[in-house]
Amino acid sequence: MLVLTRSKGQKIMIGQDIVLTVVEVNGDQVRIGIEAPSNVSVYREEIFNSIKEQNEIAAKSNISEDQLNRINSLLQRKK
Repeated sequence: MLVLTRSKGQKIMIGQDIVLTVVEVNGDQVRIGIEAPSNVSVYREEIFNSIKEQNEIAAKSNISEDQLNRINSLLQRKK
């Protein structure tokens, strides 16, 4: 893990197109602004873990491809 010290307003570059900016420091809390391309997903850790868990549950489901196609057809009709 890389550990950096930054002050309010200072930035950290990740690659060429992701920028983290220290927006505010207040006691034990730090507000960080994130600029990233629209194709890069940015999540808080607890949200990411929830998505990952739901994907694992879905991957273990016993729904057949035919059932998925039927559900998809029903959803398309509602549009």
